[in-house]
Amino acid sequence: MKVLVLGGDGFCGWPTSLHLSELGHDVSIVDNLSRREIDLELEVESLTPIRPIGERIRVWKELSGRQIGFVHLDLAEEYDRFESLLRAERPDAVVHFGEQRAAPYSMRSTIAKRYTIDNNVRGTHNVLAGIVASGLDIQVVHLGTMGVYGYGWSGSAPIPEGYLTVKVPTPDGDIEREILHPSNPGSVYHLSKTLDQLLFAFYCANDQLRITDLHQGIVWGTQTPQTSLDERLINRFDYDGDYGTVLNRFLMQAAIGHPLTVHGTGGQTRAFIHIRDTVRCVQLALENAPDRGDKVMVLNQVTETYRVRDLAALLSKLTGVEVANLPNPRREAAENDLNVSRDQFLELGLDPTYLSEGLLEEVREIALRYKDRADTTKIIARSVWRKGMETSPDLMRS
Repeated sequence: MKVLVLGGDGFCGWPTSLHLSELGHDVSIVDNLSRREIDLELEVESLTPIRPIGERIRVWKELSGRQIGFVHLDLAEEYDRFESLLRAERPDAVVHFGEQRAAPYSMRSTIAKRYTIDNNVRGTHNVLAGIVASGLDIQVVHLGTMGVYGYGWSGSAPIPEGYLTVKVPTPDGDIEREILHPSNPGSVYHLSKTLDQLLFAFYCANDQLRITDLHQGIVWGTQTPQTSLDERLINRFDYDGDYGTVLNRFLMQAAIGHPLTVHGTGGQTRAFIHIRDTVRCVQLALENAPDRGDKVMVLNQVTETYRVRDLAALLSKLTGVEVANLPNPRREAAENDLNVSRDQFLELGLDPTYLSEGLLEEVREIALRYKDRADTTKIIARSVWRKGMETSPDLMRS
């Protein structure tokens, strides 16, 4: 299968590109390298040393004998180039990671909010419009987020995989309709993914595109078997307040003896998945594509759920590092439940990696190994959800 991986230089895109290449697929990465530019903007680097994309690709070829192509292209700004690329390459599938992926960054400033919407929504629409214009039957696998549903407003009811059956009252009695599960985005980033869903629904219905939307939980971990082959292939490990996911932040903090920073009560329940399972889920989605004319296939890409304070307590017990509660910069409920339906990937053969199996390995192999690269001034979350919160002395201290 010929596959274009959009955003293939990023945290999820790079290991996915290597995984698909090792399986024998003809892989090309399309990326504007904006995540590397944001490192310069935020003045913080990945805890792990990330080599230039050209070197990464060369090393992969040396070790595997497989070639990965690379096209430096901005999906949101260079539609004509993207459409021409589709016509020239004629891919069987497009895996779409090419979006700004951090909720805190999307709330950092007006500039960041506008960039997130402009980049994510325009980029996604250009992908869909380009496929239609090409006339090719190209499968789309998109990395979405569980965050489109929001947290806590549906109580203990399980969140289905994409769709909800509702009863609509009419003068002649109730009729049943299937709708997309209502969205409740909690950041501009999550809002952009919510808008993606509407774009997908329209292009599936109007143009019969074949689209799979993976509503993914929070990704933790760093390495896959492919990225572990050579340090020059190593994956990102973000730990800063904008891009560091909660568990990876805890892992780094534990490695350097920094208190584990829990915001608010820590009663927020989140869904989690290891990066090794992310790449496997993308593979399964490619191998089990919807047919033309089908509605968007929505899969909840998660393996387990935890409250943030329980995660902190677990890691504190394993490492002896204390927990510190700070004010919550987000506008969200202090406590929430999260019940997620996730049967489809298990039925397709996913063998999940659970937190209990990988936490100490991650601390030992990554966080401790690279702890000297950590900039402790970047640990505290500084992006806030509403004006006035930034004046909190606990949020401003380093």
